[in-house]
Amino acid sequence: MFKTTLFPLALAAAVSVGAVTAHAENPMVGGAAMFEDKNIVENAVNSKDHTTLVAAVKAAGLVETLSGKGPFTVFAPINAAFDALPAGTVDTLLKPESKEQLTKIVTCHVVAADAMSSAIGKMIADDGGTHPVKTVGGCTLQAKMDGDKITLTDEAGGVATVTVADVKQSNGVIHVIDKVLLPKM
Repeated sequence: MFKTTLFPLALAAAVSVGAVTAHAENPMVGGAAMFEDKNIVENAVNSKDHTTLVAAVKAAGLVETLSGKGPFTVFAPINAAFDALPAGTVDTLLKPESKEQLTKIVTCHVVAADAMSSAIGKMIADDGGTHPVKTVGGCTLQAKMDGDKITLTDEAGGVATVTVADVKQSNGVIHVIDKVLLPKM
Protein backbone atom coordinates (compact mmCIF):
# COMPACT_ATOMS: atom_id res chain seq x y z
CA MET A 1 0.00 0.00 0.00
CA PHE A 2 2.85 2.38 0.80
CA LYS A 3 4.33 2.06 -2.74
CA THR A 4 0.97 2.53 -4.46
CA THR A 5 0.24 5.64 -2.41
CA LEU A 6 3.72 7.13 -2.58
CA PHE A 7 4.29 6.72 -6.33
CA PRO A 8 1.29 8.86 -7.42
CA LEU A 9 2.35 11.56 -4.91
CA ALA A 10 5.94 11.50 -6.19
CA LEU A 11 4.69 11.64 -9.78
CA ALA A 12 2.38 14.56 -8.97
CA ALA A 13 5.25 16.38 -7.26
CA ALA A 14 7.54 15.81 -10.26
CA VAL A 15 4.89 17.07 -12.67
CA SER A 16 4.27 20.08 -10.44
CA VAL A 17 7.99 20.91 -10.26
CA GLY A 18 8.22 20.49 -14.05
CA ALA A 19 5.39 22.98 -14.53
CA VAL A 20 7.15 25.54 -12.36
CA THR A 21 10.46 24.92 -14.15
CA ALA A 22 8.81 25.40 -17.55
CA HIS A 23 7.73 28.90 -16.52
CA ALA A 24 10.93 29.81 -14.70
CA GLU A 25 12.48 31.23 -17.89
CA ASN A 26 9.94 34.05 -18.08
CA PRO A 27 10.78 36.98 -15.82
CA MET A 28 8.36 38.09 -13.12
CA VAL A 29 6.57 41.33 -13.99
CA GLY A 30 4.94 43.56 -11.41
CA GLY A 31 5.40 40.88 -8.77
CA ALA A 32 3.50 38.30 -10.80
CA ALA A 33 4.56 35.22 -12.72
CA MET A 34 4.12 35.56 -16.47
CA PHE A 35 3.03 32.33 -18.15
CA GLU A 36 3.92 31.48 -21.74
CA ASP A 37 0.61 29.67 -22.19
CA LYS A 38 -1.42 32.81 -21.35
CA ASN A 39 -2.01 35.70 -23.72
CA ILE A 40 -0.86 39.28 -23.33
CA VAL A 41 -4.02 40.49 -21.58
CA GLU A 42 -4.27 37.44 -19.29
CA ASN A 43 -0.72 38.07 -18.05
CA ALA A 44 -0.86 41.88 -17.94
CA VAL A 45 -3.87 41.93 -15.61
CA ASN A 46 -1.77 40.14 -12.98
CA SER A 47 1.04 42.73 -13.00
CA LYS A 48 0.65 45.35 -10.28
CA ASP A 49 2.96 47.58 -12.36
CA HIS A 50 0.60 47.63 -15.35
CA THR A 51 -2.82 48.52 -13.92
CA THR A 52 -2.92 51.82 -15.85
CA LEU A 53 -1.98 50.10 -19.11
CA VAL A 54 -4.69 47.48 -18.54
CA ALA A 55 -7.23 50.26 -17.87
CA ALA A 56 -6.12 51.99 -21.09
CA VAL A 57 -6.41 48.77 -23.12
CA LYS A 58 -9.94 48.27 -21.75
CA ALA A 59 -11.00 51.90 -22.36
CA ALA A 60 -9.62 51.74 -25.91
CA GLY A 61 -11.62 48.57 -26.60
CA LEU A 62 -8.50 46.52 -27.37
CA VAL A 63 -8.88 43.62 -24.91
CA GLU A 64 -10.26 41.26 -27.57
CA THR A 65 -7.59 42.26 -30.09
CA LEU A 66 -4.66 41.80 -27.69
CA SER A 67 -6.17 38.52 -26.48
CA GLY A 68 -6.29 37.32 -30.10
CA LYS A 69 -3.96 35.09 -32.05
CA GLY A 70 -1.29 37.70 -32.80
CA PRO A 71 1.60 37.58 -32.90
CA PHE A 72 2.10 40.88 -31.09
CA THR A 73 5.03 42.60 -29.50
CA VAL A 74 3.85 44.99 -26.80
CA PHE A 75 6.10 47.63 -25.32
CA ALA A 76 4.32 47.87 -21.96
CA PRO A 77 4.78 51.08 -19.95
CA ILE A 78 4.70 50.73 -16.17
CA ASN A 79 2.31 52.76 -14.01
CA ALA A 80 5.10 55.22 -13.13
CA ALA A 81 5.48 56.01 -16.84
CA PHE A 82 1.81 57.03 -17.02
CA ASP A 83 2.20 58.95 -13.73
CA ALA A 84 5.02 60.97 -15.35
CA LEU A 85 2.62 62.39 -17.97
CA PRO A 86 1.27 65.88 -17.27
CA ALA A 87 -1.32 65.96 -14.47
CA GLY A 88 -4.79 64.93 -15.62
CA THR A 89 -3.60 63.35 -18.90
CA VAL A 90 -4.46 59.77 -17.99
CA ASP A 91 -7.87 60.70 -16.54
CA THR A 92 -8.68 62.65 -19.72
CA LEU A 93 -7.51 59.83 -22.01
CA LEU A 94 -9.63 57.25 -20.16
CA LYS A 95 -12.84 59.21 -20.85
CA PRO A 96 -15.10 57.81 -23.60
CA GLU A 97 -14.75 60.99 -25.68
CA SER A 98 -10.97 60.44 -25.83
CA LYS A 99 -11.20 56.85 -27.10
CA GLU A 100 -9.76 57.63 -30.56
CA GLN A 101 -6.69 59.40 -29.13
CA LEU A 102 -6.22 56.71 -26.46
CA THR A 103 -6.45 53.96 -29.07
CA LYS A 104 -3.77 55.70 -31.13
CA ILE A 105 -1.45 55.94 -28.11
CA VAL A 106 -2.00 52.33 -27.01
CA THR A 107 -1.53 50.92 -30.52
CA CYS A 108 1.71 52.90 -30.87
CA HIS A 109 3.04 50.44 -28.27
CA VAL A 110 2.10 47.37 -30.35
CA VAL A 111 3.94 45.74 -33.25
CA ALA A 112 2.34 43.01 -35.38
CA ALA A 113 5.23 40.56 -34.87
CA ASP A 114 6.83 38.37 -32.24
CA ALA A 115 10.07 40.31 -31.76
CA MET A 116 12.38 39.05 -29.05
CA SER A 117 15.15 41.40 -27.88
CA SER A 118 17.86 39.42 -29.70
CA ALA A 119 16.01 39.93 -33.00
CA ILE A 120 15.51 43.64 -32.29
CA GLY A 121 19.20 43.98 -31.37
CA LYS A 122 20.22 42.28 -34.62
CA MET A 123 17.99 44.62 -36.66
CA ILE A 124 19.53 47.61 -34.88
CA ALA A 125 23.05 46.35 -35.66
CA ASP A 126 22.15 45.46 -39.27
CA ASP A 127 20.77 48.99 -39.76
CA GLY A 128 23.90 50.69 -38.42
CA GLY A 129 22.68 51.54 -34.93
CA THR A 130 19.06 52.63 -35.42
CA HIS A 131 16.15 50.49 -36.61
CA PRO A 132 12.73 51.95 -37.48
CA VAL A 133 9.89 50.04 -35.83
CA LYS A 134 6.44 50.40 -37.43
CA THR A 135 3.60 50.00 -34.96
CA VAL A 136 0.00 48.89 -35.39
CA GLY A 137 -1.03 52.48 -34.56
CA GLY A 138 0.91 53.88 -37.51
CA CYS A 139 3.74 55.31 -35.41
CA THR A 140 7.39 54.76 -36.24
CA LEU A 141 9.65 54.23 -33.26
CA GLN A 142 13.43 54.36 -33.52
CA ALA A 143 15.07 51.41 -31.76
CA LYS A 144 18.67 51.79 -30.58
CA MET A 145 21.03 50.15 -28.13
CA ASP A 146 22.21 51.92 -24.99
CA GLY A 147 24.83 49.53 -23.65
CA ASP A 148 22.96 46.24 -23.36
CA LYS A 149 19.50 47.87 -23.16
CA ILE A 150 17.15 48.61 -26.04
CA THR A 151 15.75 52.13 -26.20
CA LEU A 152 12.82 53.37 -28.24
CA THR A 153 12.47 56.97 -29.36
CA ASP A 154 8.88 57.97 -30.10
CA GLU A 155 7.65 60.49 -32.66
CA ALA A 156 7.53 63.22 -30.00
CA GLY A 157 11.22 62.69 -29.16
CA GLY A 158 10.65 60.82 -25.90
CA VAL A 159 12.97 57.92 -25.11
CA ALA A 160 11.83 54.75 -23.35
CA THR A 161 14.16 52.03 -22.12
CA VAL A 162 13.26 48.36 -22.10
CA THR A 163 13.66 47.42 -18.44
CA VAL A 164 12.38 43.83 -18.66
CA ALA A 165 12.77 42.11 -22.02
CA ASP A 166 11.43 38.93 -23.58
CA VAL A 167 8.36 38.14 -21.48
CA LYS A 168 6.96 35.36 -23.66
CA GLN A 169 3.20 35.11 -24.17
CA SER A 170 1.01 32.62 -26.05
CA ASN A 171 0.35 35.32 -28.67
CA GLY A 172 3.65 37.20 -28.70
CA VAL A 173 6.00 38.95 -26.32
CA ILE A 174 5.96 41.83 -23.84
CA HIS A 175 8.90 44.16 -23.25
CA VAL A 176 8.40 46.34 -20.15
CA ILE A 177 9.34 50.01 -20.71
CA ASP A 178 9.81 52.99 -18.42
CA LYS A 179 8.07 55.70 -20.49
CA VAL A 180 4.82 56.11 -22.43
CA LEU A 181 5.49 56.27 -26.18
CA LEU A 182 3.62 59.10 -27.87
CA PRO A 183 2.65 59.67 -31.50
CA LYS A 184 3.48 62.87 -33.29
CA MET A 185 0.80 65.36 -32.26
